[in-house]
Amino acid sequence: MTSARAAANRTVLATAGLTLLGGGIWLATARASIADRLPGGWPAPAPDAVLLDRGTLADLRARDWWTPAVITAGVLATVLLAWWLFGQIHPRHRARLQLASPHGTLRTRAFEEAVAERAVTIDGISRCRARLYVRRRRLQLHLRVWLDAGTAPGTVIEQLAAVSREAGPAAAPYEIDTFLRMNHVTHRVPHVR
Repeated sequence: MTSARAAANRTVLATAGLTLLGGGIWLATARASIADRLPGGWPAPAPDAVLLDRGTLADLRARDWWTPAVITAGVLATVLLAWWLFGQIHPRHRARLQLASPHGTLRTRAFEEAVAERAVTIDGISRCRARLYVRRRRLQLHLRVWLDAGTAPGTVIEQLAAVSREAGPAAAPYEIDTFLRMNHVTHRVPHVR
């Protein structure tokens, strides 16, 4: 997410939050004593009044511009909020990455398979799954490895770090951050029925 988008998101969220907080506080504490302390030009509602009574609402509906204006405002607000929502959703997993060399691309699926195959060649690792996620100009390589029974995690960490360092030059303009998760292969005991 770019810094401009992050700043816009934070501004929108802060404005909406402060507006809702202020409205909630006002609704929770609105009493006749509060209405007396409002500024002179501020309209103070009667204690039993509603925001729009039936007469005022009927008068608004009788005007020609009211219905199209309400529908247009509702549709516009819905479209803008949907556009903003879909703008926040960005794929975490890209099929291809542009490399530093001209016309050079890297297929992320092939990269993941190559790293996983290389990791399985390490003694003590029975399986490996690799996932590559793009975060700005950094790549996040998530490795999940399954260790053979009796293999200590400390014996393979240095070799997995070497695999990550070997993968670095393949994604030249990007820097790789590696996240590692280890599991032991479970041996199921056969049940007798």
